[in-house]
Amino acid sequence: MDTLLTALADPARWRLVSLLAERPRPVGVLAELAGARQPQTTKHLQTLERAGVVTSQRSGQRRVYALEPGPLRDLAAELSRLADSADGAGGTRETFDRYGRSLHAERLAAERPGWADDRSFTFHRSLAGNPQQVWRHLTEPSLLATWWAPDDLRVTELVFEARPGGRVVLEYRDIEDAGGADVVVGRAEGVVDVARPAERLTYRSAPLLPDGGTAFTALVDLALRPTVPPDGSGAASGTELDVRYAITDSTVDSADFVAGIEIGFGQSLDKLAAILAAASDQTTSTNNSTDDSTRSTQ
Repeated sequence: MDTLLTALADPARWRLVSLLAERPRPVGVLAELAGARQPQTTKHLQTLERAGVVTSQRSGQRRVYALEPGPLRDLAAELSRLADSADGAGGTRETFDRYGRSLHAERLAAERPGWADDRSFTFHRSLAGNPQQVWRHLTEPSLLATWWAPDDLRVTELVFEARPGGRVVLEYRDIEDAGGADVVVGRAEGVVDVARPAERLTYRSAPLLPDGGTAFTALVDLALRPTVPPDGSGAASGTELDVRYAITDSTVDSADFVAGIEIGFGQSLDKLAAILAAASDQTTSTNNSTDDSTRSTQ
């Protein structure tokens, strides 16, 4: 494939491929139609032949070239596969385009300090696991690090002291930047205001600008309540999590950060939901295996 792409990358060779797509032609005619010298045309044709995209045969004093459609069809199929992968519904390209639209709108809106101070975002997730289990994932750094970043990022530094006045630090990089070759994508520092285990967690967090200043202050309020069974009986089957993310002290330079809140925080919560669901499924599977084992020994 690399050889084929290299061969087709030259405009002169692409012109020859186009001419041969119409019908087989001899070298002299191809040179004349392409407006090139014959020795140069011959070299281009030899390159295309080595790439497998054309074939030739001698007929009397002439060498006639014809197009081989197979490699072009293979290339077209591969290009279509790549395009479909990038354009898949709900895929990363869709998220990229969505963020781009939000970025454009927020940059236009960020005309003066305080421009986004009336903005807030709300999120709701129905989570597997009781409120105590969810609380641990919201406050224990080792568990927080598994979900507290958007899909294409990874946590590289995290401090979360789940007590009033406790420190909050979150830093993340690109998920594939294992060696730290790229810049830090984001860093935020803050403090916990309210920490009522399994009930409510409130903290302030300020994303930092490249110069060390703050982009804005986020007031994040997370409320947990047990999921009540439909008939109102029995133990809670899960946790209802409601989040309010409010902005204060917004600067003109905060537009890029604000543009990513709904997408980024939403993706993080989706990861949290998936992790808790997987843990719940594992627990159910283990319990079922234990029950089956117990019955088999009775």
